[in-house]
Amino acid sequence: MTYRETNISVSLASSLLVMGYYLINWLPMYQDEGLNSAVIFRLWVITIVATIILNILGNILTSIVLSIAHAIKTQSDVEPRFVEDERDKLIELKGSKAAYIAFSIGVFLSMLSFAFGQPPLLMFSLIIFFSIAAEITSDVLQLIYYRR
Repeated sequence: MTYRETNISVSLASSLLVMGYYLINWLPMYQDEGLNSAVIFRLWVITIVATIILNILGNILTSIVLSIAHAIKTQSDVEPRFVEDERDKLIELKGSKAAYIAFSIGVFLSMLSFAFGQPPLLMFSLIIFFSIAAEITSDVLQLIYYRR
C-alpha cells in the first residue's frame, strides 16, 4: 500500500467512526424524543470536532509510522520523500468532484425536507450527515482509483 493509499485509508476509517458515532446517537434521539436543540447542538459540536481531530491525528501518526517503517526498512536516517505526481493530483481531483456532487445532492435533499415541513434541526442534521458521507465517498473513490 502506498503512502497516499495509507493516508486515505486512515481518513476513511476516521470518517466511518465519526459517522457511526453520529448515527448511533442521532437515530434514537430522532425516533424517541424528537430533536432537542440542546442535545443536537452538543452532538453537532462533538461530531465536527471529532472529525477534525481524528483526521489530523490520524494523518500525523500515519506519517510518523510510515517514516519509522521506511527508516527501518532502508537502514538509513534520510527522510523519505513522498512525491505527489500528476496521477495523484488527478485522483484527488476526481475524489473531490465526487464529494462535491454527493454533498450538493445531500444539501438539496436536506432543503427538500425543510420545504416539506420538517423542522430546521432535521435539515441541519442532514447537512452534517451528508458532509461526512461526501468525505467517505471521496475516500472510497480515491482508493478505488489507486487500486486500478
